[in-house]
Amino acid sequence: MPHSSIGIVGGGRVARILLGGWRRAGVEVSPVVVCEPDDSAFTALEAAVPGITLSCGDASEAAKQSVVFLAVHPPKLAEAAASIAGQLQETTIVVSLAPKFTLGKLQDMLAGYSRLARLIPNAPSLIGRGFNPIAWSDALDDIDRRVIRSLMMPLGELPEVAEETFEAYAIIAAMGPTYFWPQWLELESLAAEFGLRHHDAHSALRAMTVGAVEMLTSCQLAPDEVVDLIPVKPLADFEPELRGGLSVAADRPV
Repeated sequence: MPHSSIGIVGGGRVARILLGGWRRAGVEVSPVVVCEPDDSAFTALEAAVPGITLSCGDASEAAKQSVVFLAVHPPKLAEAAASIAGQLQETTIVVSLAPKFTLGKLQDMLAGYSRLARLIPNAPSLIGRGFNPIAWSDALDDIDRRVIRSLMMPLGELPEVAEETFEAYAIIAAMGPTYFWPQWLELESLAAEFGLRHHDAHSALRAMTVGAVEMLTSCQLAPDEVVDLIPVKPLADFEPELRGGLSVAADRPV
C-alpha cells in the first residue's frame, strides 16, 4: 500500500536502515526526498536501496513532504531542525531519530512546530526485526499516529513508551547489538576453523542466541542458576572488564 510522501534529512546509516527495511518489506515509499549535502553519501544510499527512487533535494524540499524524518547524529540535530523550521506544511509530521533531544526541545528548535514524534531506531529494522520505541507529541491525533505506525510496523516492533525512558532504550536497544556482534563474528570464525560450514554455523549461532535469551528471561531458575548450568566459561576471567566496559558505555552521553 502506498504511503504519504517522505522527506529524510540526512542520508547516512539511519536512512539506509529505514529505506532498506521498507524495500525488503515491500512498502511503497518512492519517491523519497533526501537532504544530504555529501554527494558520495547520497550515491552510496542510492546503491544500497535499488528499486526505491530517491531525489536529492535541499532542506526546503524535504520539508514539503507529509512525513519528515530527522536522521542525523545528535550533534547535527539543531542544524537539521533549523534548516526546515518555518518551511513545514501544516499537516506534516516530523519524526526525530536522535536521542537526548526531548519533544519540548525539538519544538523550540522548530520555531514552535508541535506535530512531532521521537523514535529510537534499531539496526535489525533493516530485516524487519527491529525494536523501535516511539513517543508522540500531544499534537498528533489517532490518524497521524496510524500514518507513522503504517510506515514503521513493517520494520519490526514499535512499542509506545514514556519519553523519559528514551535514553535507556537508546543504550539497550539501539546500541545493544554492538555488545554482541563482535563476539558472534569471532564464534563464526572459530566455527569455520573447526570445520563447520557457513550455513551450519549460522544456524547454530541463531538457535543458541535465541534460546539463551529466552532461557534467561523465561526460565523459573534465578539468573545465577541459569549461568551455572554451563560449567566451562571461557570468558570468566574477563567478565569484570566486560561488565566494566558496558558500564562505561552506558555513562557516555548518547
